[in-house]
Amino acid sequence: MIDELDLLKKDWQKRDEHLPKLSFDQIHSMIWKKSSSIVRWILIISILEFTLPHLLYLIPSFNKNMEIYDKLGLHNWIIGITIFSYGVAFYFLFQFYRRYKEICVLDSAKSLMKKIIRTRRTVKHYIIYSLSMIMVIVILMIIGVYLNDDIFSTFSGLKDKAQNVSIEKIKISLMIGMGIMGIVLTAVMGGIYFLLYGLLLRKLKRNYNELKQLEV
Repeated sequence: MIDELDLLKKDWQKRDEHLPKLSFDQIHSMIWKKSSSIVRWILIISILEFTLPHLLYLIPSFNKNMEIYDKLGLHNWIIGITIFSYGVAFYFLFQFYRRYKEICVLDSAKSLMKKIIRTRRTVKHYIIYSLSMIMVIVILMIIGVYLNDDIFSTFSGLKDKAQNVSIEKIKISLMIGMGIMGIVLTAVMGGIYFLLYGLLLRKLKRNYNELKQLEV
């Protein structure tokens, strides 16, 4: 049995001699190219994520639903949040573009590792911000319902369905429904972010680990 194992080891050693051996610079170059491609996809996805939702404004029914914000007295708040969101979105787009330009420069393994860490941190901050904004809007809508004195004019469809129900109960039901909707929407968006950005972040982490092994 031992003789057979020795023969197998020798056979694999002979095969290994014929395999092409990659130098440190070649491996580093391969990891750099993969990392650059990943960051480019992060930039592309973030741009699409920013532009595609604006196509919803072309749908008449979507614009009609936006009137609810005005009826809830959230017009100024939504404008403020929209301006703030545009500013933050452009900031992150600029950061993703900056990370892409940084990582496109072929540098030392140690420098590339730092750039990968910086990119992963930026993406994580962007995900946290995006999910937080969903909950902020939902919380504002809940407050708007709570402070609304004429709930039937805001949600005209409720007048026929809840004739014998008190305004307080209707408000509580709406607020609970909005809260559940906010949690579900945040979870769904978190899942989408996990699939899109999470996959790319895991690849970046793998590249980081490979570079770390090269530095040892």
